[in-house]
Amino acid sequence: MKIYTRGGDDGSTGLYGGARVSKAAPRVNAYGCIDELNACLGWARAAGPSENVDATLAASQDACFRLGAWLASAPGKDPGVAPLGDDDVELLEASIDAMETQLEPLKTFILPGGSELGSRLHIARTVCRRAEREIVALAEAVEGQIDAVAVRWVNRLSDLLFVQARWVNHRAGTAEVPWLPTKD
Repeated sequence: MKIYTRGGDDGSTGLYGGARVSKAAPRVNAYGCIDELNACLGWARAAGPSENVDATLAASQDACFRLGAWLASAPGKDPGVAPLGDDDVELLEASIDAMETQLEPLKTFILPGGSELGSRLHIARTVCRRAEREIVALAEAVEGQIDAVAVRWVNRLSDLLFVQARWVNHRAGTAEVPWLPTKD
């Protein structure tokens, strides 16, 4: 199979189900951000996280593919993969809860960064937040066509990535740097 088809040379792309839309369409922006998020999760995994972090990131990559398939499908077309469900959200929440027991509560904003892995997780978190904004915009544009669990899952994933960044930095002995606002 050739990687190029020339079908998108006119600025359009095909949704699963045959419909063609602009590559700048809200649906394409939403699943494009999920694709970018998935790549960021893979980049974080390439930094060699602990087994528990890696397992959660791997499950999140699978969920990104599933969500992307639903977002890339024409309305009413079933892509043949399981939609995200409450159990996917609960998996993220359980991971957050387990890690937070080992962290000091935050009293201020912190600067993103720290260890190599912590920094990659912070980048993934910001991409996740952008994906969330794009999915919300799509949901508003196509009222009733986007499952609310998709928004909840992406929102929770960004929370998890923040907590994971803090946790891996803590385990690496990297201190969190508080944001100290400049005052006049």
